[in-house]
Amino acid sequence: MATTVYGQASLPQMHSLFSKVRPFLSHSPSFTAPFTRRRSFPFSALPTTKAIDAALMKEKWLDSLSLTSQDEDTTPENAESSCIIGIDPDLSGALALLKFDHLGSSSFAQVYDTPHIPVLVGKRVRKRLDAKSIVQLIQSLDVPSGSRVYIEQSNPFPKDGKQGWYSGGFGYGLWIGTLVASGFCVIPVSASLWKRHFQLASGSCTKDDSRRVAAELFPSLSSQLKRKKDHGRAEALLIAAYGEALKTEKLLIQPKELLSQVNYLENQLVEVK
Repeated sequence: MATTVYGQASLPQMHSLFSKVRPFLSHSPSFTAPFTRRRSFPFSALPTTKAIDAALMKEKWLDSLSLTSQDEDTTPENAESSCIIGIDPDLSGALALLKFDHLGSSSFAQVYDTPHIPVLVGKRVRKRLDAKSIVQLIQSLDVPSGSRVYIEQSNPFPKDGKQGWYSGGFGYGLWIGTLVASGFCVIPVSASLWKRHFQLASGSCTKDDSRRVAAELFPSLSSQLKRKKDHGRAEALLIAAYGEALKTEKLLIQPKELLSQVNYLENQLVEVK
């Protein structure tokens, strides 16, 4: 099998991604925009002015993660394909690239391990992301400027310790800064959202389950998902597939849509009064 400089297979054929992703949609709860953990709009819990402020802040935050407008389609009219990138930003994570033609009839996938280097921290050698190699990896993808990148939000846990908190925040920030500077539209997604989408959010689910689901969606990449340490590859693929499902099924609610719904509710309240 032909490999790239990063040791990954070159553009293997995906196997009916849409036919396998869509069944999850019918069993998944409705989704709000990334960052939103509630399953429905929190109008009953928040005054409408606070809901508007929250929507505006989220819109400004998302705008700051892209050099192009979130609503602007930067794909050239004569382009033969569109791209979605999914990233697990951890040191053991990966970058997944999905390519689709305009008819959705053929799809390709690639996955790359996150480049990292050994660094001496005190008296211990630790891993840190290799910024230069990440830039080179992104440049080698040949992805149109303005393409969407879905990256898992960094949410450190108390048990991770200071080094875990530092490493997680450093990696997350490095990825976002590099992606925005490279001209991508970056959309952070909480782990609970994409895992719930693929029915992996229950306490009994493990990283092995992520590898299993990813292998089912991407059978041509199953050989790269066999080892336990390949969970980062699996999660990057699932994050990318989740992003494509949001785009295809129009489940991603934009802040402007939220504002229009807030305005509608305000008008309803005025009529009641």
